[in-house]
Amino acid sequence: MLTTLKNYPAAIKLLLSASFVLTLARAITLPYLVIYLSSSFGLSVADIGLVIGSTLIIGSLLSLYGGFLVDKMSSYRLILGFSVAFTLGFLGTFFARDLWLFYGCLVLINLAYAVIEIAVKSGFGSLLAVNDRSEVFSIKYTLTNVGYAVGPFLGAGLAKLDIGLPFLLSAGLGAGFCGVYFFRGNTGVTAIDAAQQPAPFLAVGKLLLKDYRLVCFTLGGLLTAVVFGQFTAYLSQYLVVTTTPETTYQIISAVVATNALMVIALQYAIGRRISQRHLNLWLAAGLSLFMAGVAGFALSTTLLLWVLSMAIFTVGEIIVFPAEYMFIDRIAPDHLRGMYYGAQNLSNLGAALGPVLCGIVLASYPPPFIFYMLALFIVAGGVFYFLGASHSKKATG
Repeated sequence: MLTTLKNYPAAIKLLLSASFVLTLARAITLPYLVIYLSSSFGLSVADIGLVIGSTLIIGSLLSLYGGFLVDKMSSYRLILGFSVAFTLGFLGTFFARDLWLFYGCLVLINLAYAVIEIAVKSGFGSLLAVNDRSEVFSIKYTLTNVGYAVGPFLGAGLAKLDIGLPFLLSAGLGAGFCGVYFFRGNTGVTAIDAAQQPAPFLAVGKLLLKDYRLVCFTLGGLLTAVVFGQFTAYLSQYLVVTTTPETTYQIISAVVATNALMVIALQYAIGRRISQRHLNLWLAAGLSLFMAGVAGFALSTTLLLWVLSMAIFTVGEIIVFPAEYMFIDRIAPDHLRGMYYGAQNLSNLGAALGPVLCGIVLASYPPPFIFYMLALFIVAGGVFYFLGASHSKKATG
């Protein structure tokens, strides 16, 4: 992977660094939001869940317009502008003393992060040949997981000194990236010719709704994101109900470490082999492994079984993520690439809904029922994936 990185042009390296640095900044503070909201604003657990979940949902919905801007503006101006917004959002969380201001800053952070991610993916499509994109998507996802693995440890060290310091470090990382990108960014990347300027936002939205393949894949992504988007949250909910707090902490720590280490070790090796030609088979394999992992969770009675189940689940995640990117990349017109990736980004809604739905099931039915529900979401998501993929095959055939 390091050899491949060295051979990439500077523009690709900057896009990858944007994804890594801003993910690291986000990961530094994300684990401490619950504690911070509780200690600083006196919120209950239910209110904290509402704040975190709703800011993620609002940011994801607004990022659809961000995808429209990716198609309309130069990548340089967009990434620089939203990097500044990302930095200001974290500065605001450090200084905010009113909940409404803190809430607004969280929305700004989630929105800026989502739009930059869309711009990064769109940039890959503009700068690399089709056969090279699956490899760069795998590198990006590996770096993202490195950020999520390292970030909480940095945040933990600072939080011991002062619980607000992780937000300040995140702002510093954002500011540092802004400075580098201001001087090193390519001002010409993905600028759209006047002849290719997209129609107004609502007109483009209607056009996207008519793309059967995109609608199916967006729904498939949203449904499967319920399963893998926030797996630590629903597994914690399940374990708190079925075991002791000490056992819950032990198992969650082990599965999170397993997930992070496997993604870092295997994502590039597996992801770079995923090709457009056999996309349906790769998706089938990934979803099957999700199903096997969820079944393993339902049957796990020891720490070893939890770790093995997470290992299987993680390989499914390693396959499905690049496969999603490759499918959207295949069907997206060059001048609407940002909007297509923005639509794909709506899968975050599924990630936000996962813990909510699992909480409802745990409150109403025996605990194992959450795994039946998750299995249904995998099947439903798979149906939409294959409907979209089949239609795409007919369209290109």
